[in-house]
Amino acid sequence: MPYIHANGVKLFYTDQGNGPETIVFAHGLLWSHKMFEAQVAFLKDKYRVIAYDHRGQGQSEVKGPFDMETVAGDGAELIRTLGLGPVHFAGLSMGGFVGMRLAARHPELIKSLILLETSSNAEPVENLPKYKTLNGVVKWVGILPFVANQVMPIMFAASWLANSSNGEKIRRWKKELSSNKKSITGPVEGVIYRKGVEDELSKISCPTMIIVGDEDVATKPEKAKFIQMGISGSVLHMVTGAGHSSCIEKPHEVNRLIRDWLKRQIP
Repeated sequence: MPYIHANGVKLFYTDQGNGPETIVFAHGLLWSHKMFEAQVAFLKDKYRVIAYDHRGQGQSEVKGPFDMETVAGDGAELIRTLGLGPVHFAGLSMGGFVGMRLAARHPELIKSLILLETSSNAEPVENLPKYKTLNGVVKWVGILPFVANQVMPIMFAASWLANSSNGEKIRRWKKELSSNKKSITGPVEGVIYRKGVEDELSKISCPTMIIVGDEDVATKPEKAKFIQMGISGSVLHMVTGAGHSSCIEKPHEVNRLIRDWLKRQIP
């Protein structure tokens, strides 16, 4: 699997499929490119599909700083260095923080934007104590099972976790969470102390689709509606029975939405 040096850091990425159009996937905090496995497999027959790991996560180099401005710069340089642009950029949560910054600041790189379970605002003050406490524990002992147990209900819909038919998937993604090293605390701090980009939404001129799970407790559906109201011409879809990881929880629905979206963007 390939690596690329971009913005002073070694980033891991996958490159599958080929076609006249390229879609880039950027994952959420605590995950990696793996969270988009279902979308990559679905799209690679017709598109070139890139999925990469943010610095300090997955298989990318652990190298700070980890603030969102730097992480967004990584995404811009990856697109430039690989000669991809303009691309269709799909970002979930943290990946959405990157996508909005790229679309507002580097419009020449982004042909269309897909935002999943994300927010244009700074982290709500009421969330900081809990996240800081969990991050402090991780800094000392890593993500042990009891920490993962605290995080899973933030990442997934209560109904999805309660469905016994999802047992194998739940075990798989809990194991992925637990595989994070202590160094994940840097990216976590970058996310929880990020600045909002509410004032930049009006600068996003590319076609934009927003997707949110109706059971998302990390970035509630109101956050998605706020983004939709701020980006002219954007569209919003709510996925029933999904939480903060709709691409994993409801892959067929998300795949359909993305497929139909891409068809509309390509002449």
